[in-house]
Amino acid sequence: MIIDADTHISPIRSPITIPVEALIDEMNQSGVDKAIYWLQPPYMREIDDSLAYIHQSVKRYPDRLLGFGWVDPHLGFEKGRETIRCCVEDYGLYGIKFNGAQNSYYIDDEEMVLPLIEEAAKTGTLLAFHIGADEYDYTHPYRVAKIARRFPETTILLAHMGGAGLPDLSKSCIEMAVECPNLHLIASNIGWKKAIAAIETLGAERVSFGSDTPFSVMHADVAAFQAFLGDRFSPEEARLVMGGNIEPLLNL
Repeated sequence: MIIDADTHISPIRSPITIPVEALIDEMNQSGVDKAIYWLQPPYMREIDDSLAYIHQSVKRYPDRLLGFGWVDPHLGFEKGRETIRCCVEDYGLYGIKFNGAQNSYYIDDEEMVLPLIEEAAKTGTLLAFHIGADEYDYTHPYRVAKIARRFPETTILLAHMGGAGLPDLSKSCIEMAVECPNLHLIASNIGWKKAIAAIETLGAERVSFGSDTPFSVMHADVAAFQAFLGDRFSPEEARLVMGGNIEPLLNL
């Protein structure tokens, strides 16, 4: 089974967003069985309707899509707490994503963000963070390591593992993952050499494939991963990276 651990959809049409139907088409073309997906919302926009779209999409494609919620701390603690409750209890989503680059905040902010991370951690679901080079100070790996140490029982997915642009923070991300065993790296939109370094350092069970669709080309990414995994790693290691790790993390 191939699981893409980083994709995005949006009900809002624009040159850079895709609807759920386009994501399913990409998955079919790429031989991807299931995909973790989260919002691609406009900057600083109310997201209730978009989260409802996430929920409606997984109801349409329950055998293909693995939905995550989203919280923007700028909307306030009470709103964020209710959003988390809705995503977990009403929508039955697999976890909550925080994106400090998209929504302009330091992910370890003690007053605005950490109380909401604590609320999300209490639900027992997964947490996910954008850890990329864009707005890297907001989402630096050392900040997510602080969160991982504070919530050691919570599994945290790191989309992009410090890449997706410059400066490349993948080495720092790998180093933080060595220290924090509850961090799981998603090697999406990052050079394959960095993905290899993460697998060799952490083991195949700590790294998963992701395409970052629609910001990348899913079928090309699947082919690239299958090529270098086949060259450098065992069939079992390749199976883990291409989806085998995600199955137990999400209790599939």
